[in-house]
Amino acid sequence: MSEDTRSETYAELAAVGPYGVHPGHALITMVEPHPGHEYAYNRWYEDDHYYAGAMAMPWMYAGRRWVATRDLQLLRYPEKSAIAQPVTAGCYISTYWITAGRYDDHMRWTVAINKRLNRDARVYQDRTHVFTAFQDHEATVYRDGAAGPRDFHALDHPYAGLVVEVIDAESPERRAELLEWLRTRHLPRRLAGSPAALVTIFRPTPLPLDRMSYVKQVEGTDTRLTLLWFLEADPRECWEEYFADLDTAVEAASTSGSAAGGLGRVELVAPFVPTVPGTDRYVAELR
Repeated sequence: MSEDTRSETYAELAAVGPYGVHPGHALITMVEPHPGHEYAYNRWYEDDHYYAGAMAMPWMYAGRRWVATRDLQLLRYPEKSAIAQPVTAGCYISTYWITAGRYDDHMRWTVAINKRLNRDARVYQDRTHVFTAFQDHEATVYRDGAAGPRDFHALDHPYAGLVVEVIDAESPERRAELLEWLRTRHLPRRLAGSPAALVTIFRPTPLPLDRMSYVKQVEGTDTRLTLLWFLEADPRECWEEYFADLDTAVEAASTSGSAAGGLGRVELVAPFVPTVPGTDRYVAELR
């Protein structure tokens, strides 16, 4: 006799609640496989966890994995980072969109499914979570206005690269100023004529108290912003011209009427390229 999966409940749930396409929330998870475990970790994530631990879940409707080979890791800055110690740690990052208004529903499922995966020995232990957080969407800035893919397309569109930028505002009160400066002044100028088609801005949210013990609680939830730059070119081809000075740009910025000095400190600027699903491409280039 087949197991009762309460199929009738799915019909009830489908009839209620938000079901738009906009990414109201994201899961951004940067992970470092332990030395000697690179291939095994990649196969586990590619063959099982990307699906069972992410895409098969309700309301997580788009995802993409990215990788930083050693040459990309060496482009990262600042050297003293509050995110990664050393700053080269975290050679894989996965990004997922969650439907706006469905965060609580998704979190109930993800905590339960990860407990089940752990019980069934389907979680690879030889890895370290460097920067893992669920995040709320704050804004998206486009280079080409209404033309081109939207943010909800970003994880399916074949972008050639991703730059992850994490900024800590000077204080919780100044995060709103930082966000406004990024959205209306800094990002429109930086995007114009650049290989980056769009930037999404998120703010981290605390992880639930019943999270997995190997994932540390999120820091900076009241001061931090996470920017994802989606590139139409390999980041190595445009790094010096467009991305090598993001830290000084932020630290030099101040808004009219505010005290002199920067709006915040850049804690990470890190380039990635997309993985090739189902393959071990790039694994040999991580060290």
